[in-house]
Amino acid sequence: MSAPEPNHENSSQRPPGSGEAAGSAAGPVEAAGARGETDKGVSDLSQLVPPAAEVSSVTLRDHFRPPLGTQRHWHSFHSAWATAIAAGLNQRLPEGYFAEPNVQFGIEIDVATFEETGPSAPSGTSPLAGGLDSGWSAPAPVRTIPLALLTDVVEVQIFTKEGGPTLVGAVELVSPANKDRAAHRDAFVSKCAAYVQQAVGLAIVDVVTERLTNLHDELLARVGEPVASGLGGLYAAAYRPVERDGQPRLEVWQEPLAVGRPLPVLPLWLRGGLCLPLDLPAAYTRACQDVRLPLS
Repeated sequence: MSAPEPNHENSSQRPPGSGEAAGSAAGPVEAAGARGETDKGVSDLSQLVPPAAEVSSVTLRDHFRPPLGTQRHWHSFHSAWATAIAAGLNQRLPEGYFAEPNVQFGIEIDVATFEETGPSAPSGTSPLAGGLDSGWSAPAPVRTIPLALLTDVVEVQIFTKEGGPTLVGAVELVSPANKDRAAHRDAFVSKCAAYVQQAVGLAIVDVVTERLTNLHDELLARVGEPVASGLGGLYAAAYRPVERDGQPRLEVWQEPLAVGRPLPVLPLWLRGGLCLPLDLPAAYTRACQDVRLPLS
């Protein structure tokens, strides 16, 4: 028999990572969202909290400003952190699921290089793959307009293998380029909104200290919640699309982050109702060790 829905009003039933200092993180914050799974088969989140002895005491460091920002490359650490998060999830995921990191930097530059080095073709035509010539060529476009791309992607994607790899969850680590201009912020928020609108479980972790724009608030506004979260520029948030009383809703868990303070453990809800802890402290510790970054 499925476990009952956890009672978030009881402190012993709070989701992972929701401490007293988190304020609104003590329970899910609802906002109008996209169609997700119903409450059937929901597990008790309190059972997913790692024992106290397993929670790392390592605190968040500033990877973008001196002294650490001038000693190590932040993108190297982000890559290691995404890999560590994926490894930790793979240790917990049941058979039939897998997590893998997806890390790409400077995507706009890559696209421009491809255009310059690709095979030449007359204006308005497109060479066919493999050099085949069917006598057909694409007509010239009727319009060419500016397009904002995601310049950086640092994420962990979780898939189920049932019926072929299907995306069921994603963890996004925010990069400076995701926040540096309005077009890039809009591209990042659009991607995250598309995830939750397809009932894909989502978490966002923002430790970028050099730009304090709150993408979490922008995402909530995009899906229909105009009230600000009250969080500053550094935070971790998890999102669960659900259906309640026949209405689509978005449950939100949010935690403020601060340099010099421990990271939280968040619930990561996957499409279909499976929930597991997103152990940010353990993954952060592993990433520090992997890039030989002192833990203190």
